[in-house]
Amino acid sequence: MTKPDFNDRMLSLGLARVSEAAALASAKLIGRGDEKAADQAAVNAMREQLNQLDIAGVVVIGEGERDEAPMLYIGEEVGTGEGPGVDIALDPLEGTTLTAKDMPNALTVIAMGPRGSMLHAPDVYMEKLAIGPGYPEGIVTLDMTPTQRVEALAKAKGCGPEGITVCVLERPRHEALVTEIRATGAAIRLITDGDVAGVMHCAEAEITGIDMYMGEGGAPEGVLAASALKCMGGQMYGRLLFRNDDERGRAAKAGITDLDKIYSRDEMVTSDVIFAATGVTDGSIVSGIKREVGYMTAETILMRSKTGSVRRMVYRNPV
Repeated sequence: MTKPDFNDRMLSLGLARVSEAAALASAKLIGRGDEKAADQAAVNAMREQLNQLDIAGVVVIGEGERDEAPMLYIGEEVGTGEGPGVDIALDPLEGTTLTAKDMPNALTVIAMGPRGSMLHAPDVYMEKLAIGPGYPEGIVTLDMTPTQRVEALAKAKGCGPEGITVCVLERPRHEALVTEIRATGAAIRLITDGDVAGVMHCAEAEITGIDMYMGEGGAPEGVLAASALKCMGGQMYGRLLFRNDDERGRAAKAGITDLDKIYSRDEMVTSDVIFAATGVTDGSIVSGIKREVGYMTAETILMRSKTGSVRRMVYRNPV
């Protein structure tokens, strides 16, 4: 019996429920200082909701390899098995540290596409570059220096480098990058965690004030970010980075043979996808979980790349 087609319209609301459940579960641990407990609460809730969906789902971006993660590991099958075959990329709690410390921009994130539509990115670093919609294709590339990227984007935007703001993950490995970007005259928004949100900020520059994302972060998060940009519009490039033979082995296990390849957004996510993210703590994309007497309220952004539609939904849940 052939599997039914991927009906993104019908599945999108179910996906929103999945991210909402994870956010509501982890919200009970906001500011409690326990990253692992917050992450586990999100994982449990997300898996429980996923298994109620009529899909034959495979986790391609998840909590890690099977021996590292008891649930939502890479390769785990989720759903009832009754529906279409789908790839799922997820981060049950993007910003475990942000949640534990009650800092902004913690999200629950999940994307879904037809089987075979997402890059099986190994758990290694990825060099990332992203800009929002409205620019000519290839206006910035990973082959450019950071200075050249800032200058090219500024020219396309019709301003000087001082009119550009770049989002960078605050890490010691980025010190030289930050120095070079600042030398151009551009501004930098440093974030402590959560580079899926960092990339998404580029797609809503008029709201967030961020024009470009640069730097090295997790490759799995790169695929999630590419899924978001496929829905919101914008360009993204990623190149896998390997520190040792173990990491190169992970790439081989994931079926990657060209270790130097630069992936575009549409090579990381080759087909139409749906994407949902729910705020855990307040952020510039969605509001965090709000507690009222007898209620908890969650805000979710739900997107479909097929139509370019972006929904913002508020869910008020009696407790």
